[in-house]
Parts: sequence; C-alpha cells; structure tokens
Amino acid sequence: MSALIYRLHQGVFAVLTVAVLSATPAHAQRTALFEDAAKSPWQEAEVHLPAYPASADLLPLDVSATATASFFIDGKSLSIADDGVVRYTLVIRGSGGAENVSYEGIRCETAERKLYAIGRNGGEWVRSRNDAWQVIAENALNRQHAVLFKEYFCPPGEVRPGLDQIVRSLRRGAVVR
Repeated sequence: MSALIYRLHQGVFAVLTVAVLSATPAHAQRTALFEDAAKSPWQEAEVHLPAYPASADLLPLDVSATATASFFIDGKSLSIADDGVVRYTLVIRGSGGAENVSYEGIRCETAERKLYAIGRNGGEWVRSRNDAWQVIAENALNRQHAVLFKEYFCPPGEVRPGLDQIVRSLRRGAVVR
C-alpha cells in the first residue's frame, strides 16, 4: 500500500512541476547564465573593396589532396571587422590556367558566407548582384569555404583567432590549433 501512495505522490509532483514550468512567462527565461541585457540585432558593417590582389601577397590554402585547382588568400585583404565578419580575397587557379578572384566574407556566429565582388581581368572589381548570406556547406564543390570556416577563421570549440594568428597559420599551411 505504501508503494502505491509513493507512486501517486511522484505523479502529482511531476504534474505540478510541469504546470509550474509552463506557467513561467517566456520573456522571463534567460539564454545565458550571466546575461545582462538582450543583444541588439546584428548589423553588417559597410564594406569597402580592397586593392586587387598581387601575386606576392597570396597565401596558399590547402583545400583537399584531390583538388585540381590551387587556392590562395590575399594576405593584405584579410580583415576582421567590428561586425565579426572575416573578409578576404580568394584566388582560385584552375589546372588549365583560368583564374577566379572574389572578395568574400565569413560570419562565424552563423556559419555563413557572402560574396561581395568578383574580380575582372584588368584588376577591377564588380560588385556581386547576389548579396544574400549563404550557409557554408561541407561539400566537394565549395570545400574552400568550409576549410576557411572550420580550420582558420572560426575553429569550433575554440577562441576565435586574431588576424595575425590566421595569417601565420595560412603561411604555415596548418590549422590554427
């Protein structure tokens, strides 16, 4: 008989706990232990296009052992803005001699990338018509973004590296760990 009463008490306690928790207003819930105030909405900083990359400033980026193209980051264009976006010029050289140049940004907080401009053959920039942020996907086609995100700019579970540390890591050809 006492086991039955004990189980009834457990059930009543569970029902009361759920009722109390569901009665707590949503605005009273915190998302962090030491949260002072709500974060203001993120706003992207104004973007200024860098100087067109020079071959002497290109740092090789190892994307994959099976990659047929060569990837480079222009060390002089690399920046970390107040909005948290890491911006850089990416140069991709195909095995047939073609070269693609783009100015891009990676937002660590949301694992997204954005194309700001595309380079043209005379050393000039053309702003991108698609200015939407895109989720960085780990796939064979655009692996360079995932490598930059995970291994250089925003290593998961670690403190974000500073600009000098990122440049040193790119020069070494190693990840920032």
